[in-house]
Amino acid sequence: MATGSRRIGAVAAILVLSLTAACDPIGSRKPPPLESYDAPAIYQMAETKLEKDRDLEEAARLYGEVERLYPYSEWAKRALIMQAYTYHQAKDYENARASAQRYIDFYPADEDAAYAQYLLALSYYDQIDLVGRDQGLTFQALQALRTVIERYPDSEYAQSAILKFDLAFNHLAAKEMEVGRFYLKRKNYAAAVNRFRVVVEDFQTTTHTAEALYRLIEAYLALGLDSEAQTAGAILGHNFQSTDWYADGYKLLQAKGLEPEAKGDGWLSTIYRQMIKGEWL
Repeated sequence: MATGSRRIGAVAAILVLSLTAACDPIGSRKPPPLESYDAPAIYQMAETKLEKDRDLEEAARLYGEVERLYPYSEWAKRALIMQAYTYHQAKDYENARASAQRYIDFYPADEDAAYAQYLLALSYYDQIDLVGRDQGLTFQALQALRTVIERYPDSEYAQSAILKFDLAFNHLAAKEMEVGRFYLKRKNYAAAVNRFRVVVEDFQTTTHTAEALYRLIEAYLALGLDSEAQTAGAILGHNFQSTDWYADGYKLLQAKGLEPEAKGDGWLSTIYRQMIKGEWL
């Protein structure tokens, strides 16, 4: 009887194990913890998430795990720059900047340091999409792009950084023009002059200088400051004579019986002497 009882118990145990296995298929078992994988394996997981699954958030997390579990290794270095790239692809610009800056801090002499700095600059630049936005991002983009240009002049990113620097610089001038035109329409001529002056003095190389000079003619004539208007016309005529801005500015002056001519000793006269006569005072 004892032997029969043991056999019945063994059969029951086998049945319980079979039922347990049926209720817990292999696919539902938890994967091994990341700590059980080596750095190349975790890096490959991140690559798969990035390239095949396009799961950018998980890819960035896995790249971070490589750095956490295997700090200061060659794999950690590769994972950090890829994490910065992945965050940027996900438009998570704040984390992209943080990862890129950490790479620059840890590996300043590495060959990918130039790319890290470029990614950092892009994380600001790619947010400059509307003239009406806060210009703080534009200034930060300019500073970061300048670092690429000056610190890594022979890198493959320098030329792109120069082009983007010029566009960001032009963006700042566009903002000044937008505000200046706003004041001009509301006949706040003194405030408008201040904005257009910034463009002429600080953004001379941008595409907005000709219009800024024309708007200065408008504003100064409205204020009754004919000499300043004539001087703005003289600078406009010397540098942008073939433009519609000069043609329209010339008509404004003629309507008042005036000609483009450098007169007086104001700030525009200084600009005239510097730009046209080469007298850097």
